[in-house]
Amino acid sequence: MYKVEITPQMKIILFQPQIPQNTGNIVRTASVTGASLILVRPLGFSTQSRHLKRAGLDYWSDVSIEEIDNLESFLEKESSPFFFFSSKAKRSYTTAPFTNDAILIFGSETEGLPPCFFKKWDERFYKIPMKENTRCLNLATSVGIVVYEAMRQTHFELLKSTEKMSDTALETRREVAIGK
Repeated sequence: MYKVEITPQMKIILFQPQIPQNTGNIVRTASVTGASLILVRPLGFSTQSRHLKRAGLDYWSDVSIEEIDNLESFLEKESSPFFFFSSKAKRSYTTAPFTNDAILIFGSETEGLPPCFFKKWDERFYKIPMKENTRCLNLATSVGIVVYEAMRQTHFELLKSTEKMSDTALETRREVAIGK
């Protein structure tokens, strides 16, 4: 698995993600926002999947990525505030009291989050409002919506504290993106 030593700020947690392209796109979101990514096993794909790597392009090296086996024990050791996102929640994600070190947790594309988390941490569940009688948003889209709302609430402080990329790094990224 890829891992870069950076100081994690916001954390995105994907609980047993199933679709490699979604995870790849979320890597891109994590990269441009300075968030770290935690994947809860089992995953529905290999981390060596070409679809996963293609969707994340060359952003992998910019993101601290960790894999864990047990989300509940991970959260019990955390001092940072954490929030779950589910279409079954009652409160809007815009009412969550986000901080710069928030942990944002999303369920798998096919199963969502297990009921045990609802039972234990019901007050930490939020939803993205949608039209009635519809299924749900794409996972990567949902992550993007929530991450940027969290950053908006914290006045984009995390973006202000990150260093600008050098011109050489930007040019290299462009070349990889267009297949040079």
